Amino acid sequence: LLSIHSFSSLITALLLIASSCLVSARAFNTIVIDAGHGGKDIGGNYGKVYEKHLALDTAKRMEYMLKRKGYRTRMTRTSDVFLSLQKRASIGNRYSNSIFVSIHYNYTYRKAANGIETFYYTSRSKPLAQYIHRATIKKTRAFDRGVKFARYYVIRNAKNPAVLFEGGFLQNSRERRAVKRGSYRQRVAEGIVHGIEQYQAARRKGRVR
Repeated sequence: LLSIHSFSSLITALLLIASSCLVSARAFNTIVIDAGHGGKDIGGNYGKVYEKHLALDTAKRMEYMLKRKGYRTRMTRTSDVFLSLQKRASIGNRYSNSIFVSIHYNYTYRKAANGIETFYYTSRSKPLAQYIHRATIKKTRAFDRGVKFARYYVIRNAKNPAVLFEGGFLQNSRERRAVKRGSYRQRVAEGIVHGIEQYQAARRKGRVR
């Protein structure tokens, strides 16, 4: 028979194991980074400033920082190639315990439109969008266009928390000058990464599921 002390120690050990498993279940272990557009799909553009190039550069900066911090990453594309929306969503869904972050830059016919906005589709994805958005606005001091619901294919068809991030408007001369600078894209990437880290911390503490 176990002594009271031994029984108490056993219960404590079991509780620690259960707690550890719960923390692991809440945390994600893979970040899928989707650089929007690519190849024949240039995305938004103004002159020779192409969204596909800006998105890929930002995604690579994110991947570098995340790997340095010990995160496991998966890029949907690492070069200027075309990928269908179905393929992008499929890559994201291969990893059951992951998040999906799609990187874009905006364009509209209204030259004065400006700012950063972040989109989600499911209520489960909204906290991820909020953390990323707040951190990036703070880092870049860009105009805050808010966190919004949208039905974009890659986030609508994601099985895991997924967001689509828009980092600025290419038709806006001031923002175009900003996003063309590597230093600005670095701040965008740093903001997104910081938001991901905050979201991970919230997951581990059980604040979001």
